[in-house]
Amino acid sequence: MIKYILFGIGFVFLFEGLIYFFFAKKINKFLHMLSSIDFNTIRTISTILILVGFCLIYFTFKVYDFK
Repeated sequence: MIKYILFGIGFVFLFEGLIYFFFAKKINKFLHMLSSIDFNTIRTISTILILVGFCLIYFTFKVYDFK
C-alpha cells in the first residue's frame, strides 16, 4: 500500500514540476489573476477538485483491485 502512496506523491511532484518548468513565464500572470478571485470561489473549486481526486483514487483501487 505504501508503494502506491509514494508512487502517487512522486507522480504529483513530477507533474507539478513539469507545469512550472514549461510555463515559468506565465506563472506570475496566473498568480496575479488568482489573487483577484474571491476566497470562497477558490475554496469551492478546491473542494470540487479534492472530491474528484478522491473519487478517481477510490474507483481506481476498486476497479483494478489493488492489493
